[in-house]
Amino acid sequence: MRKAAFHNLGCKVNSYETDVMIQAFKEAGYEIVPFESSADVYVVNTCTVTAIADRKSRQMLHRAKKLNPGALVVAAGCYVETDRAKLEADGAVDLLVGNNRKSRIVELVEEALTRGTREIMDREVAELSGHPEYERMTLISPGQTRAYVKIQDGCNQFCTYCIIPYARGRIRSRGSADILEEVRGLAKRGIKEIVLTGIHISSYGMDLDPERRSRLIDLIEALDTVPGMERIRLGSLEPRILTEDFVERLSALPRVCPHFHLSLQSGSSATLARMRRQYTAEDFREGVRRLRAAYDRPALTADVIVGFPGETEEEFAETYAFLKEIDFYEIHVFRYSKRRGTPAAVMPDQVPDSVKAERSDRLEALIRDRSEEFRRSFIGEKAEVLLEEETGLKELYRRTQSELAAGKAGQEEPETGFAGIPEDGRFWIGRTARYVQVLAGCPGAEAGMTVRGILREGPAGLPCLVLEPEKE
Repeated sequence: MRKAAFHNLGCKVNSYETDVMIQAFKEAGYEIVPFESSADVYVVNTCTVTAIADRKSRQMLHRAKKLNPGALVVAAGCYVETDRAKLEADGAVDLLVGNNRKSRIVELVEEALTRGTREIMDREVAELSGHPEYERMTLISPGQTRAYVKIQDGCNQFCTYCIIPYARGRIRSRGSADILEEVRGLAKRGIKEIVLTGIHISSYGMDLDPERRSRLIDLIEALDTVPGMERIRLGSLEPRILTEDFVERLSALPRVCPHFHLSLQSGSSATLARMRRQYTAEDFREGVRRLRAAYDRPALTADVIVGFPGETEEEFAETYAFLKEIDFYEIHVFRYSKRRGTPAAVMPDQVPDSVKAERSDRLEALIRDRSEEFRRSFIGEKAEVLLEEETGLKELYRRTQSELAAGKAGQEEPETGFAGIPEDGRFWIGRTARYVQVLAGCPGAEAGMTVRGILREGPAGLPCLVLEPEKE
């Protein structure tokens, strides 16, 4: 039996596509092994959103060839689309599989293994500059408690800093009947939570029905009726989609989690204009107002870019004040990365790396405090937690050490004996509907179970709460 190993880089769309590719290899009779093991085929689903992502993609491809020089090493995805020539010249890479070709990856790999050459490499990068069709994929078993469900691909926004429209092509939506069929199948196999994902999900359906502003809310309403599916999370939303009608209809759906990732990038309208974002800081503020009027303490998260070309100290101060005002649960901070071929790469007034680092550190410090305040606001309340994995306090401290505000280096022993946590420190990690991480002592439990209890303060230094089981 041949062995295949996978490494995924990048976004939730890549995660979904990797799950589908793994599924296809299993169906073809391959044994799936850890990436660091010896395998006959290594597939790296690449990312190109930043220069760092490019470098990581190359590193993983080279690591695969080093692990087994005789293996077939496959580069798949976005980096293949944006830097094909470099990969074709890379001796560590045997096969390129571009976006819109991943559903055929087993067939392409089998052909390459049979021929024993690299001659088919050139044929597997699709033409995405026009209007390609949506590549149909269906996920049967995701291998975890939460399943990503891809509903669209591509983006028409062409923000000045972003290479992704060139890597993914124009928007193309998946048919709602196909999506519903996949979600019903996942629910029947015990999956209780899905995350709707895509490159630009706010544009879902606009290519299918140009006369309507959006069909995303229609899809969500249909998914809310699927028996057995308990939670629906949404990928990144554009502020412009958060109209009164959209939010009113959304808040009427009991299975939609009050957890929203909103596309921000900057809190300065001047910076947003240079980025060619299609909204202002005030548009964003109004969308947040509508969500908070409709939901009790929704968890709001966002991505922010610091050091965009021309970002002055005054514009950064506007962003800092805006983030403080909106009071996000989490923010993912990115330092601007120059992408060849984008307008921002040649803009004047490029910001020095040292300034980017300093601004990034200031935002990270701000959000650490805000995140803790948000979590603590639920202490003493009843909650339902979806269990994800079993672990121990020592393991969790080690895993999160680099992310802790105060750090745990030098701590002799993690704390134990919390209400709901066994003395041996073994417990389950789960999430509430608002995506708050919770530790729960549930002997005999299984991944995917939902448990109820009272939320209590968690161990010092860990970004989580503890679930005290309800009394019988």
